[in-house]
Amino acid sequence: MTRSPAVRIDAVLRPEIRALNAYHVPPAAGLLKLDAMENPYPWPGALENEWLASLRGVELNRYPLPHLAELVQALARQAGVPPGCGLLLGNGSDELIQLVDLCLARPGARVLLPTPTFSMYSLIARVAGLDVIDVPLRPDFSLDMPAMLAAIKRQRPALIYLACPNNPTAGLFDAADMRTLIAAAPGLVVVDEAYFPFAGRSVLPWLLEFEHLLVLRTLSKVGLAGLRLGYLIGHPDWLAQFDKARLPYNINSLTQVSAQFALNHADRLAGEAARICDQRQRLLQELKTLPGVTVYPSDTNFILLRLSPGRAPVTHGALQQAGILVKNVHGSHALLTDSLRVTVGTAAENEALLAALRTHLTGTV
Repeated sequence: MTRSPAVRIDAVLRPEIRALNAYHVPPAAGLLKLDAMENPYPWPGALENEWLASLRGVELNRYPLPHLAELVQALARQAGVPPGCGLLLGNGSDELIQLVDLCLARPGARVLLPTPTFSMYSLIARVAGLDVIDVPLRPDFSLDMPAMLAAIKRQRPALIYLACPNNPTAGLFDAADMRTLIAAAPGLVVVDEAYFPFAGRSVLPWLLEFEHLLVLRTLSKVGLAGLRLGYLIGHPDWLAQFDKARLPYNINSLTQVSAQFALNHADRLAGEAARICDQRQRLLQELKTLPGVTVYPSDTNFILLRLSPGRAPVTHGALQQAGILVKNVHGSHALLTDSLRVTVGTAAENEALLAALRTHLTGTV
């Protein structure tokens, strides 16, 4: 290629795509990875061998099964899906967000987001052609109900996303506030429960009350991030429409077999979530002893920290120099100024993080 295609890009590419910044995943080779809310526990040896044996029968020369009734039923049982509700699988929850957005992106349609929240909601919505309406959370990261209700009345959004618990603020929204917003919504409401295993509170029973409510779940946070399997729960009529836009064979054969294997050992996944919650409490207590650090409550497998003014980027760099990768959210939203997000790891990983922070913040080990 000898010249830039800039002229042709300008002529045919949508300007809103040019205005976007791509989702950035930093390199993590050689680093203790505490930036992406992953489960730190791999399969133990005996189970790993059993899992590998289950993969030997997969025919990689064939397309995956297109209809996964057995896996859907297993997920529904494990999640406690209410009677009369359906379940749609996606290649990670991101694909399901994209499906919903594409299907609702009529000219002038809007998506309403309480921010800060999961950045992919805004990115995918803009790619799909939806107008994005941001309503800032309150300083304590609770929903600004007067502002949200006013935006619903004024903007008439086709879609509202409520991440509960919320990323990156780590807390649950008030249940009564959420119910009020769902009742007031003129379009669809998607409650993203990616971190349900660490929170223990769900709106799944509300599906029987609100036909315009969908619940989004994922296996990524319970030790299966590499499978890229998410699922959308709700009224079958909604799911049937979204299924029309789903690409065929979107769940690959290795994911199908691996997910079924994991669900056969769901007690182990639940045990790991409990271990992470225990480590979260210990890490919260220790982080609160560090000078100049504000620690926010967490109902997830990560913790949001606010440092002294100007310290977040410096601390992020110091941790990386110490071999630890966390998420620097400073600059991503006004409410996240001077903030870092850290994933809860194993006991040893958490101790390494604390030691590096103590060294950086106090000069002592």
